[in-house]
Order: sequence, then C-alpha cells, then structure tokens
Amino acid sequence: MADIPRVQEQYQEEVRPTLVDQFGYENPMEVPQLKKICVNRGVGEVSENQKALDDAVEELRQITGQHPSVQRAKRSIASFDVREGMPVGVKVTLREERMYEFFDRLVTLALPNIRDFEGVPDRSFDGHGNYTLGIDEQIIFPEIDVDNVDRIDGMDITFVTDAETDEEAYALLKELGMPFVRRGDEEPAEA
Repeated sequence: MADIPRVQEQYQEEVRPTLVDQFGYENPMEVPQLKKICVNRGVGEVSENQKALDDAVEELRQITGQHPSVQRAKRSIASFDVREGMPVGVKVTLREERMYEFFDRLVTLALPNIRDFEGVPDRSFDGHGNYTLGIDEQIIFPEIDVDNVDRIDGMDITFVTDAETDEEAYALLKELGMPFVRRGDEEPAEA
C-alpha cells in the first residue's frame, strides 16, 4: 500500500479531532473535509498565439501532476474577439492523494515564494464553504523553470469542501495549514 500524503494524515489525526472539539459534531461524518481542488487558468491570447495554449497546458500539467482539460467558449463575444468553441483556458480538478499533495506543495513551497508574502486573504469564501485563491504568477511553483516561461500568467485555485458554512471551511483550511491573514480586527464572514 502506498504512503498516504502528509496533509491527509494530518487531517485524520489532528484536524478532525480539533474540529469536533471546536464545533461539537456528534457524528464523525459531520466533520467537513476537502473534497477537491480546481485549478483554472485563462488564456486570453489564443486567437493570436496557439503556443500560449500549449504553454498553459504544459505548465499546469507540471504544477498539478495531472493533464489539464482545455475549456472552450460557450458563446461568441465580439468585443473580446472570442468565437463559440474557441479555447479560452485550461482546468484541472484534483482529488484524493493528488489533491492533498498539491495542497502541501502550495502551502509549504509555492506561497512562501510570493514576494512580500504575509498570508492569503480570508475574504474569498463563497457562502457555501468553498474558498478561491487567486495567484498572480505561475512562477511561484518550483516545478516551473523561470527561464523557459514566455509569459507570466495567473490562475485561480478553488478549494471545494463539504462544510456547510464559511466559518467551518475557514477552520478546516486553517487547521490544514492555509496561511490566512486577517484584514483588521474583523471576524471572517459567516454564511
């Protein structure tokens, strides 16, 4: 049997008991958990440059360890020079072991590479227990060779949990090691 990822083991041994104490869950199935991580990257210049799409696919594959799917425009938008069916981005959905390994690499290696990093904002919850983090540069990931990058692009990383409230999701991600920073003395938004 393969080794289970460090963050998954941490969840089972430390995070679950902490959340049970904090929220008073009676059934172990009530304890929220991370279900999947979706990584999305838009590629706006595909109409002029096919290499941008190929680079985005390859970089996302290197970062996540999984081949991304190409997302296509659902309808034409003339002002953006986009036609229906045109590739507009790439996306990867990570689950189980790959999800926990990606989370670990993101928190321990990539985020500390951000210049003047103080933490991630605690305001990007959607009201349903999911958190989205915007990354400005793909070069913060150690898998990306800066010398081979033609264009610096950002990406969105969405952490999908089965928590019922943002407060529970915040506690889950915080316990897993997400370096949240509070803006002022305010409490995180509750659903």
